[in-house]
Amino acid sequence: MLLPKSCSFIPGSGRNGDSYRDSWIEESEKYNILILSPNYPETAYPYEDYHLGGIVADVNTRESITFIKNTNQVFLDEEKTSIQLNLDNASWIYEDFDRIFESAIKALNGSQRGYDIFGHSAGGQILHRFAILHTNSKAKRIIAANAGSYTLPDFETKFPFGIEDLNLSIEDLKKSFAKQLTIFVGELDNEHEKGGILLRSKTADKQGLHRLARARYFYKTAKIKATKMNCIFNWTLKVIPNVGHHMRKMGNAAGIYLYE
Repeated sequence: MLLPKSCSFIPGSGRNGDSYRDSWIEESEKYNILILSPNYPETAYPYEDYHLGGIVADVNTRESITFIKNTNQVFLDEEKTSIQLNLDNASWIYEDFDRIFESAIKALNGSQRGYDIFGHSAGGQILHRFAILHTNSKAKRIIAANAGSYTLPDFETKFPFGIEDLNLSIEDLKKSFAKQLTIFVGELDNEHEKGGILLRSKTADKQGLHRLARARYFYKTAKIKATKMNCIFNWTLKVIPNVGHHMRKMGNAAGIYLYE
């Protein structure tokens, strides 16, 4: 009997772990994969605890965010924004993923030592930060799909758009670049895409004005940084043809990418 591989799914802002799980029933049977998809209810995990991983202890979003009428965009006024950070990394959401994996393997009397992990939209935000900030995880392959904005590996930009104030070292960043992180983005998740919520701000817009541009900017910035540091760089950018901000289609592409 073959032991199943393990793949975790991190939902977007809809927190619909059940939908993510169900969308991979066919792939689970085809590729012999154990699917784990946690739910993080918004009442217990608001934006700062979910999208931003718990790194932000407090942020005045009500005073600093405006919804742009007739669009899928929200504007963050950085001049009005006040952020207090939580630097206790043991309390960040990223610690959960190994614990969930280990609990499942123990319950199933399995022997797997690692897992693949896929996240779309808000899940893509979570997972690219997971690759940067939790390098000792048991995750083997990390796919961050259609993230709306990114935390750049930049020591001169404040969180959530950089890592200036997170107490990371050059060695921490080298470990991050050695992780097998794939940035997935739909070719049609561009300026014409109306799905999902897109954060706009002075700093976020430097990454681009839509998700496709931001994914490319994030990858290019990281690759240049790794080259200057003369270190191993295992990150990859994968643009999925003819797909926009669509969880199921991106998930199908992830199944093929990972297991075929």
